[in-house]
Amino acid sequence: MVVVSIVAILAALAAPSFQPLIERWRVREAAENLTSTLYYARSEAIKRGGGITIDATGGWDQGWKVTHTQNGTTTDLQVNAAPSRVSLAQSNGKLQLYVDRWGMLSEANGGAPAAMNILLKPNGKGDTDISAIRLCIAGGGRIVQMKQGAACPA
Repeated sequence: MVVVSIVAILAALAAPSFQPLIERWRVREAAENLTSTLYYARSEAIKRGGGITIDATGGWDQGWKVTHTQNGTTTDLQVNAAPSRVSLAQSNGKLQLYVDRWGMLSEANGGAPAAMNILLKPNGKGDTDISAIRLCIAGGGRIVQMKQGAACPA
């Protein structure tokens, strides 16, 4: 009984130190899911000749989906659930990203390829929190992860 109580006390003391680790895992998982979605959207756009949209209509925090529109008919290709306790924000507040037939990303349907970034951080934490990740997305589709929400390279 003494051993069990000692283990319980040690566990209670150690639990708060695991919180930052768990937050980093959550943010990293969300960043990897979003990165995977972006690469998937690019490959589908090249394969299907464009018409691909990454749609986060409810907000990036609510999840996102990849859709294909052809002849006025929109089909969901992939749906991602909302990440748990992670806040996401696109640099220009856009909720839809478009991918043309060459796999180039833009913020407007038929627009020119544009560089953008998406900040992922634990809910309630700042942009420079140790767990924050910024996905820097070039118009051509290259994605770089910056730690602690650091600015994207020029």
